[in-house]
Amino acid sequence: MRRMTMSLAAALLLGTASACGGSGLDDGTQAAGGSSTVAATASLPEGSQPFPIDPSEFTTEIDNPYWPMKPGSQWKFRETDAEGAVRDVVVTVLDKTKTIANGVEARIVHDQVTEDGQLSEDTYDWYAQDSEGNLWYFGEDTTEYANGKPKTKEGSWEAGVDGALAGIIMPANAQVGMTYREEYYKGHAEDGASIIGTDALAKVPYGRFEHGVQTRNFSGIEPDVIEEKIYAQGVGIVLEITVSGGSDRSELLSYHEG
Repeated sequence: MRRMTMSLAAALLLGTASACGGSGLDDGTQAAGGSSTVAATASLPEGSQPFPIDPSEFTTEIDNPYWPMKPGSQWKFRETDAEGAVRDVVVTVLDKTKTIANGVEARIVHDQVTEDGQLSEDTYDWYAQDSEGNLWYFGEDTTEYANGKPKTKEGSWEAGVDGALAGIIMPANAQVGMTYREEYYKGHAEDGASIIGTDALAKVPYGRFEHGVQTRNFSGIEPDVIEEKIYAQGVGIVLEITVSGGSDRSELLSYHEG
C-alpha cells in the first residue's frame, strides 16, 4: 500500500467536515459507543500480534459498504506533492483470485501509477472479506519502476510468509476509536489506522460526499508520517492527505462500478 503538512485547501476541507458535524482533524480523542467500541477494537488485529484466521470464514465477494470491490470496478485518482509532481493512479478490481499462503482465497486488485505518462509503480493487492463484513488485506506484489525499467520489489509481502500478517482495511461496523493494523511484515510493511470520524465531508473532482468514514493512518516504519483518509459509502476511498511528515494529496477523479 502506497504511503501518501497539509495544504491550506485540505485544512479547509477537513475543517468544514468538523463544522458540519463530522470529526475533523482534532477529534481523535472522541469515543462513540463507549464500551462497545472498546469491545469491537479488541476483536480487530493490532500491531504484530497474531490473530486467528479461518480461511473458510472468508469470501472474495466484497460488499463492505465503505469499499465494495466488484470485479470490473475502477477508481482513478490524482496524486500531488509539494514539489509539484503529479501522478495518475488507476485501481481496478480483477475477475481473478489468489490463494494466499495462509489458505485464504483473496480478490486481486491491480494498482498502476504513472508519472508524465510513464509507469512508476505496478502493484497487485489481495483482499478478502470475513463473515462479519470486515475487509481484510492479505498482501501485495509490487514493482517500482525507474526510467521505464523495474527498480525494486521492496514492499511486497504475503500473509503467512516469513512472519507477515494480514490486517484490516475497513471494519464491518466502523466506530470512532477503533484502532487496527492494516498490514504487518516486519521492517517492510507496518501500517495501522484509527477511525477518527464517521460523518466526514469530502469534496473532490468526482463529487461531494457526506457521512464518510475518516481514518488516521500511521506506520511503524515511518513514525513521523501521518495520513488521513475519507471513505465514502458505496464508493471507497475518495480523499487521502498527508497531515504530518509530507504534503501529498490524492483525490478521486472518477469511479466506475463493475
